[in-house]
Amino acid sequence: MTAPLHEPTAEAAPSAAEEAAVVSAGAKAVQGRSLGRIAWERLKRDKLALSGGIVVLFLIVVAVLAPFIADLVGQDPYAHNEDLIDPLFGTPKGAFGGISSDHLLGVEPVNGRDIFARILYGARISLLVGFLSAIVAVILGTVLGILAGFFGGWVDSVISRIMDGLLAFPQLLFIIALVSVMPNQMLGLTGTGVRLFVMILVIGFFGWPYIGRVVRGQTLSLREREYVEAARSLGAGRLYILFKELLPNLVAPIIVYTTMMIPTNILTEAALSFLGVGVKPPTASWGQMLSNAIDYYKSDPTYMVIPGVAIFITVLAFNLFGDGVRDALDPKGSR
Repeated sequence: MTAPLHEPTAEAAPSAAEEAAVVSAGAKAVQGRSLGRIAWERLKRDKLALSGGIVVLFLIVVAVLAPFIADLVGQDPYAHNEDLIDPLFGTPKGAFGGISSDHLLGVEPVNGRDIFARILYGARISLLVGFLSAIVAVILGTVLGILAGFFGGWVDSVISRIMDGLLAFPQLLFIIALVSVMPNQMLGLTGTGVRLFVMILVIGFFGWPYIGRVVRGQTLSLREREYVEAARSLGAGRLYILFKELLPNLVAPIIVYTTMMIPTNILTEAALSFLGVGVKPPTASWGQMLSNAIDYYKSDPTYMVIPGVAIFITVLAFNLFGDGVRDALDPKGSR
């Protein structure tokens, strides 16, 4: 046999500096693909969800700055303008409910209050009830759901039966009956403040079983994971496991169901105000405006359309944003 013409040459070993650069680049790549960034990249690809989120932020800003915006356009939501009302029919003068440069969305029948200013103030009531009642429901649902899923046994049975009973209870009827017997003054609150307090507590109390069931189911699955067993083997107590091991892994479903719960609470508040058991006049409320517009839907349809559109846009924006957040936080999602 003949010897090979060329001896194989050994590849030069990478230097220590090159190895450090590769390791550093790999570390940066891993850090750049954190769970938060993955969720944000998923959410950015969902244009509908981003649009809904922008509308939600806009509504929050409008609700917070409602007094400033009303002063900016020179309108008071409680000021009557009878000179803009037809004395014979009680409807606004001019076309489309009296829309003009001074009254951007027209005026209300009979009293002539500015609709634009009242829509701004109505947003405060709807978002306040929607957010605060959701917070009440999340706190109760998270605490009771995680306790039921973690401890099991009779604790799980009792909490689960309470959930079943509340889910079968007629929420609207209970709130109507409760508000009708509530005193006008309570805990330093009067009038509308009492009704807002009662609505927030009752809506949140009847809403916690929905998120409680989700948290319970997730906890039943998570409590059998390896990291929980490892924490137990190292002597970790129950409270440590609950709040340090389980609760951080429940943040994603809690956020998702919170965003889905807020529009439901807004609709509930609108329904209660429509039925006359929400906030008291002259406090502005979208549901109350819809209720008042029933008598004028033929002569002044604009008065009914405007608060209806406000409710529709608000609920739609929250639902679109909630769907996007759910898809972004779901690691098994297709988007």
